[in-house]
Amino acid sequence: MDVHITLGQRGDLSVQIYRQLLSAILDGRLRPGERLPPTRELAQRLGVSRNTVAVAYEQLTADDVLVGRVGAGSYVSDRIPLRDALQRRAPAGAVQPLARWQALPAPLELAQTTSAYDFSVGVPDARLFPAAAWRRLLASEWRSPLAQHARYASPDGHSELRDAIARHLGLSRAVVADANDVIVTQGAQQAFDLIGRVLIGVGTCVAVEDPGYPLVHRLFRSLGANVVGVPVDEEGLRVDAIPRQASLIYVTPSHQFPLGMAMSFRRRAALLAWAERRGAVIIEDDYDSEFRFDGRPLDPLQSLDRTGRVIYVGSFSKVLLPTLRIGFLVAPASLRSALLAVRQLTDWHGDLLAQAALARFIERGLLARHIRKVRRVYAARHARILESLERRCSQLQAIPSAAGLHLSVVAEGKRLNVRRVVDRARSRGLRVGVLSDYSFGTPCQTGFVIGYGAIPSSRIDEGLKHLAASL
Repeated sequence: MDVHITLGQRGDLSVQIYRQLLSAILDGRLRPGERLPPTRELAQRLGVSRNTVAVAYEQLTADDVLVGRVGAGSYVSDRIPLRDALQRRAPAGAVQPLARWQALPAPLELAQTTSAYDFSVGVPDARLFPAAAWRRLLASEWRSPLAQHARYASPDGHSELRDAIARHLGLSRAVVADANDVIVTQGAQQAFDLIGRVLIGVGTCVAVEDPGYPLVHRLFRSLGANVVGVPVDEEGLRVDAIPRQASLIYVTPSHQFPLGMAMSFRRRAALLAWAERRGAVIIEDDYDSEFRFDGRPLDPLQSLDRTGRVIYVGSFSKVLLPTLRIGFLVAPASLRSALLAVRQLTDWHGDLLAQAALARFIERGLLARHIRKVRRVYAARHARILESLERRCSQLQAIPSAAGLHLSVVAEGKRLNVRRVVDRARSRGLRVGVLSDYSFGTPCQTGFVIGYGAIPSSRIDEGLKHLAASL
């Protein structure tokens, strides 16, 4: 373990080494059981005699801070009380962020532990992830010559993955694109960030669905946009309510987030016509359309677009795992150069090994097979929740939805203190979302958002029994 030690020009050098090693140990930077550098190695690095370092080690050993092992070296004792964590923190400082960052809400608090009845929103079932196949593909990439992974690469991502994504989208979603239209990103959130940096200036009017995805709303606000919530109805985003000055519109037409309805074909055509008349750009977030359980899927806005005004965004977070952080965008050629310039300035190109493994995963048909498998599982959970809600929670009405990893329910004919219900549910080991958390100002119905990606089918009935009791 390398240890940073700074020696002054004056004073006993052994004492200086002693004090800095002791501080590193008490702060927890050197942990119990860790081996210190040999005295000869540390002395050479510091430019002092070996005896100077040995004296410091001997004093630490005498103080029971170090333990010497014959022939093995000096180790940190496991009986050292660490300093309080507050003493180990960097100075709070007087520097403040820009006002627009101070105005944003705190980062979303994501649960670090699982609940007995986990109805979290947007979380896939990690137990269904084909881990063995993924490990083999990743190991195969590591066995390839390291020289090909030792250089920076193009910011649009791994070429074979871009080709695989284009073919996959063309077959499964009728998206019109080839490899040159695809940019691989670190999840969908980075795709939205790239788009925002290219198209948003201070005061740009951006229209988003309300209720809708909070992190997109916050992201565009952080870039200086004037973000306006637009209400939705049973046909999706209300085109007649879009502000005339909007130059960017964010929508989830395949499965409105979080309410769940699909945008009708009539409304899609109206939105495209509105964007063409106003010279606006549409961001189509197709975040979980792979999981469609009923009805014929409607064509994406991207495939209906004839003037190059739609940017199609997707991700593998719901299909595979959020921790992979692999998403993509399909953009008109007129924006590609600017998007690539921004991508290179932010993080260059992402994890190319994982991207190469995913390319193989798609090419070998493993992704299609996995989607067929998990679609059946999620469809069964979706149906089971609807049936259980009808039996146990008659005061809650599910909003019709035929896709995705969640559904929304609203309270019929009565007022609920949803926060109190959620607190009661949490005390019973149940985690569920609140519908109003996704609203930006438009009056929102009282209700909950129930995810079914993380909870096994066998726990759904018992979990909804606890929700009914909490009501």
